[in-house]
Amino acid sequence: MANFGYHFSRWQGGWCRRLYQMLLPVIVRRPVPPPRSLDLEVFSYSGEHTVPEQVASVRSFLRHAGRPKSFTIVSDGTHTRRSIRLLERIDSSIRVRPSTTPAADLPEKLREYLLNHPTGKQLALLMSLPESGPALYFDSDVLFFDHAGDLEGAAAKNNLPAWYLADCQFSGDRRILNDRLEERQPVNTGVLLLFRKLDWSLAIDRFLKLDGAPDFFTNQTMAHLVMHAAGARPLDPRKYVLQLDDQFVYADRYASPNLVLRHYVNPVRHKFWTALIH
Repeated sequence: MANFGYHFSRWQGGWCRRLYQMLLPVIVRRPVPPPRSLDLEVFSYSGEHTVPEQVASVRSFLRHAGRPKSFTIVSDGTHTRRSIRLLERIDSSIRVRPSTTPAADLPEKLREYLLNHPTGKQLALLMSLPESGPALYFDSDVLFFDHAGDLEGAAAKNNLPAWYLADCQFSGDRRILNDRLEERQPVNTGVLLLFRKLDWSLAIDRFLKLDGAPDFFTNQTMAHLVMHAAGARPLDPRKYVLQLDDQFVYADRYASPNLVLRHYVNPVRHKFWTALIH
């Protein structure tokens, strides 16, 4: 029997995305009044294919969380000049810059990954944070909600090296791990709040021993190991949500004013757009 709710949700999400993409030049001209100023530097990483999500994500952050000291969107190198102009027009705090250049003294195998692999470029950015003060990183498919002002309080709890978004399951490159026990308390790199530089030596050592090419989740697994080694803690999963259990139903079970954010990873990406219009 066909799952009409699921298929209608996907169709509705696709339709909303296409309409939003067509209206981007109009949307970015509409100012977003931030409710507060945040003592944070904010970073995101994206490419040309996710410009609609990035615009919607940034605007939801400004509307519900506030205006940070700076908002840097790091490009994977595929953004067109038009898209860069659109992104920087959203708010005066936003700048788009090229991907982070890894340190010259890193092993060549790692430098190659950080320079050329799409998720390696994201990892290069994460390894460089924070730059000068608390740094919030989030992916382009993260949507913020009414309770996003909670981030101001989370940023004040700087007695830890970092906070991370708890994943609903381990999504990683198991070749990096020594045993299945290391899968516990999975870290998702879609949202990270960092207060000081982390020691990446454990992850680098595991990467150099990797048999074969890195995959989509290699960077997340490296960050997972480093976060736990540093003593980082998960953000409250009731307010900072990554879930897949509503993938095959029409409704978004989590989007509400009580949320800070939801990370709409690929299986539930269509719900990003249905949540945006509700």
